[in-house]
Amino acid sequence: MPLEGKALGYRYDQASWVIRNTDIRLEAGEIIGLVGRSGCGKSTLGKLLAGHLRPREGTITCDGKQLTAGERNPVQLVLQHPEQAVNPRWKLQRTLAEAGGLDAGLLAELAVEADWLTRYPGELSGGELQRICVARALSSGTRYLIADEMTTMLDAITQAQIWQAVVRWAERQRAGVMVISHERILVDRLCSRVIEWHT
Repeated sequence: MPLEGKALGYRYDQASWVIRNTDIRLEAGEIIGLVGRSGCGKSTLGKLLAGHLRPREGTITCDGKQLTAGERNPVQLVLQHPEQAVNPRWKLQRTLAEAGGLDAGLLAELAVEADWLTRYPGELSGGELQRICVARALSSGTRYLIADEMTTMLDAITQAQIWQAVVRWAERQRAGVMVISHERILVDRLCSRVIEWHT
């Protein structure tokens, strides 16, 4: 069963609609791309699908059911700036443990070094911290990943390592991935289907 949004609409306060009457579908095991100009609503759509925002109109279902408050969300979102996604007062081992535990194999695929887990977020580089955020997002129970400009700020080697690990994870878990990016070359290389987003 897919991750699916039907007739979605969203606007911030009383501003113009960012998204209106939008349908989107991501199948299990599928990697799709979402590309479009800045400000066209791509990130808003990603936040809606991951439950970070609630639609003003329409419905979102995952595997045929709407999510309920208090249950772990099977749709995880990784954003461009990892420092905004973690508690700066927690050591990173606690951050990963809260998400469902440490998967040693996944941490190795993402080239996460053991001593990073004993540190605070401010003690890691952006690339190191993003690897931690990806590991947390891919923890037990995740069925769909929304990657919003996830590797845009990283060097080419780090980008390649992260995407290789994500693709292998998706294949093992038969998980769905949505790649939101301005980088058309990256999207074309990773995705079986690309959506040109205009609102």
